[in-house]
Amino acid sequence: MGGRITANLRKLDGYSISYVEVSDSGRKRLQESGISTIDTASAVSQADAVILAVPDNKIGEVTTEIAPVLRPGSIVVGLDPAAAYAGVLAHREDITYFIAHPCHPPLFSDMAAASPTTDWFGGDAALPQSVVCALFQGPEKHYSIGEKLAAAMFAPILHLHRVTVEQMAILEPAVVESTMLTCITVLREAMERAVELGVPEEAAKDFCLGHIRTLLAIVFGFAGFPVSDGARRAAMVNHPRIFRENWKDVISIPAVKESVQDICAAELA
Repeated sequence: MGGRITANLRKLDGYSISYVEVSDSGRKRLQESGISTIDTASAVSQADAVILAVPDNKIGEVTTEIAPVLRPGSIVVGLDPAAAYAGVLAHREDITYFIAHPCHPPLFSDMAAASPTTDWFGGDAALPQSVVCALFQGPEKHYSIGEKLAAAMFAPILHLHRVTVEQMAILEPAVVESTMLTCITVLREAMERAVELGVPEEAAKDFCLGHIRTLLAIVFGFAGFPVSDGARRAAMVNHPRIFRENWKDVISIPAVKESVQDICAAELA
């Protein structure tokens, strides 16, 4: 994500950017793109805004490192709500914490066949995307500054949505990662089960991906018509076989708080 943000911001005349990279391989990649890096303290002490393109489980450590040298009134931009909602951001009252997270290009904006250059995440090609933004700490006047920066980082933009950090955490991790990613993983496993039962793999992939697109269009209201009576019956009968009755407890405030704490503390592979 740091690379995607860099690719967008370095095109603009309105920003003077310093780059910090801790890994040798990362510095080498930047150098190959004509970008020089400087040390953390030098970069942070001069900055009006600091963008944290680092893993969730390092945010607490990094903000603790940079907090003493941040300029009063500077804006620290996080790219995920987990650290803010988990309460691991370093405390300092005279700085702003602003969180912005991309929605990624919507499924039905471009139905062209995928290619090696397809932009799946947004901000790397011509596909527009929306962004959710939250002012976690700081004066209200900093929201418009953070929103403008978010629009530049994740351009081109469809919509900019203002939410709270808690609302953003409900969306991710609870809805998108804990729930949707799990369900999508099961979709892949269901297709693989069909292959195990003898369906040719390419036939299964074409059949399943085509139906996923159509079913999403129907269920999310894009298609303008319902599923067949047989499909509706199959879903109704098998829903309780596949999902626990209380599965929506995953999308509850206690579960969200537990999840962000786990994400920020975990040693990720």
